[in-house]
Amino acid sequence: MKIGIPQEIKTKEYRVGIIPAGVKVLVESGHEVYIEKEAGVKSGFPDAEYIEAGAKILQNPQEIFGSCEMILKVKEPQAQEYDLLREGQILFTYLHLAPLRELTEVLKEKKVVAIAYETVQEGKRVPLLEPMSQIAGRIAPMVASHFLSAHTNGMGVLIGGATGVLPSRVLIIGSGTVAKNAAKIAVGLGADVVIMGRNPSSMNALETLMPDKVSTFYFSPYNIEKILPTVDIVIGAVYSTGEKAAHMITKEMLSLCKKGAVLVDVAIDQGGCIETSRPTTHDDPVFVVDGVIHYCVANMPGDYPVTATYALTNATLPYVKKIADLGWKQASLKESAVYSGVNVAGGYVTESAVAKAHEMEYSELKEIMEACPDFESI
Repeated sequence: MKIGIPQEIKTKEYRVGIIPAGVKVLVESGHEVYIEKEAGVKSGFPDAEYIEAGAKILQNPQEIFGSCEMILKVKEPQAQEYDLLREGQILFTYLHLAPLRELTEVLKEKKVVAIAYETVQEGKRVPLLEPMSQIAGRIAPMVASHFLSAHTNGMGVLIGGATGVLPSRVLIIGSGTVAKNAAKIAVGLGADVVIMGRNPSSMNALETLMPDKVSTFYFSPYNIEKILPTVDIVIGAVYSTGEKAAHMITKEMLSLCKKGAVLVDVAIDQGGCIETSRPTTHDDPVFVVDGVIHYCVANMPGDYPVTATYALTNATLPYVKKIADLGWKQASLKESAVYSGVNVAGGYVTESAVAKAHEMEYSELKEIMEACPDFESI
């Protein structure tokens, strides 16, 4: 299979879809790998390393999209890439389609086979989301601490306090990978941490894992209204596979927050779990609503591309190889994890959460395959 890796063009997105070691694995398996010129430089991989691993360098995205059967990316296609997509082409990347109706419609219209990292599931795990959730969780308390500073118009308090001065209080909403990693870093910075979640089993696990400075508190609108006036930082860390994020903090609740408090909405890729959130970029990461600072960068790990690219491609490579070896159809039939990743194919929406979010017709992938034996070529 011909596999193409374009340069990421989302604002300040420095990750790349594969590392040279991954190229070597694919080439040794008989596949052809094409990398856009300088696509990996910001992640620490010059073109020479890809060439040594067996890749071929192409000069522009038109050549990558125009010649390759599978496009391997990090972030969802940007508007200027839509026209480059081709019918039957496999697109394997983070898609987060639930809040992105226009992109969903483009993928349908183009009849692209769109496989989303974030909905690839093994049991209850989302193995291709976990490494980026880990990194985003670890970033969140650090950026929140920065924007608490007075020169960024924050409250002017130090997250870890000082001798005789209480530390900041951090509220983390969610109890998964992001929450766990955010709590570890926040505690390491000296904060007093409260994790608020809804899942009893994951909350019990966190109680066992977390140090004494971390408390747990079950989520309810009543409970969150009681705790919001007491915290300096809120980290939104909720995720339901493929679904648009529910609003855990409403616009009305902002009046309960301290002026200059910082809200970090890690769920912004899925639409955000804070009603007043909207996607921001590393160039312009925050905005203020009712005196409360919102940090809603939609590609937080992209600012740490060396670490993030290694972590991401270590996780994705086995799936990339399986799809390349078997073709997307056979890979999805033989591997339930790949099957769960297919969001759009042949003009059909095959992920129920995406269909629900956009009020589009949902089609079960296996049923389409059975009805259309030549579906792979659609």
